[in-house]
Amino acid sequence: MLGICGSERPGGNTDLALEYAGRLVRERGAEFRTVHLREHRISPCSPCGDCNQRTTPCELRDDMPAIVEQMKQADAIVYATPVHGFGPAHLMQIFIERAGVGFLRFDRPLANKVGGIIVVSRRYSDAAVHSQLVDNLLLNRMILVGSGFPALLRNTSPQPQLQDAEGLEALERMLHRMIDMSLLLRRHQTADGRPVLPVDDRNERVSRAPRVVLPGQRTSSEKQAS
Repeated sequence: MLGICGSERPGGNTDLALEYAGRLVRERGAEFRTVHLREHRISPCSPCGDCNQRTTPCELRDDMPAIVEQMKQADAIVYATPVHGFGPAHLMQIFIERAGVGFLRFDRPLANKVGGIIVVSRRYSDAAVHSQLVDNLLLNRMILVGSGFPALLRNTSPQPQLQDAEGLEALERMLHRMIDMSLLLRRHQTADGRPVLPVDDRNERVSRAPRVVLPGQRTSSEKQAS
């Protein structure tokens, strides 16, 4: 499992949440590593203006290709960000823009990976930031497991600490279900030799002819199900 940390503050609430997540995941016998965006050179989108027309990945020279490669190798990914100015921290915002427009939109390589979200806040806009990241995961065809309430962690203290009992409980449920889903997908592919979900619908920019199913004819998904 890969954690993407969008906090600029070392040792802050977001770091503590990911450290806690890492301990829980390792207790289940799974691997967990964290990418701290603050430790990488990530350029904001440039004024080149050809993102909607280009057919190759972004050519800006920074650490984004290496981070995207780590995401491709992971079975599950957790986005973790604090709320700043009623939105995600600027590191996370820059990251999801560059990752999506510059690299992921061409063939959606994160399709069918399990995704999770941690949002840390003082009090306000955590649900709005969570919804934005949900849209991003779904856009990338990732699997967002239901786990009750979202993992929203609040701390009104000036000192970083994990004091939100309900938020931590939601975080624990999310992580356990992410691991369970990842193991299920891996077991199925090992036994069947094919992914559980189809991967032929990855790029919304590629025009597709409407599928016409004749009477008595089965679709490809129905054939796989049988």
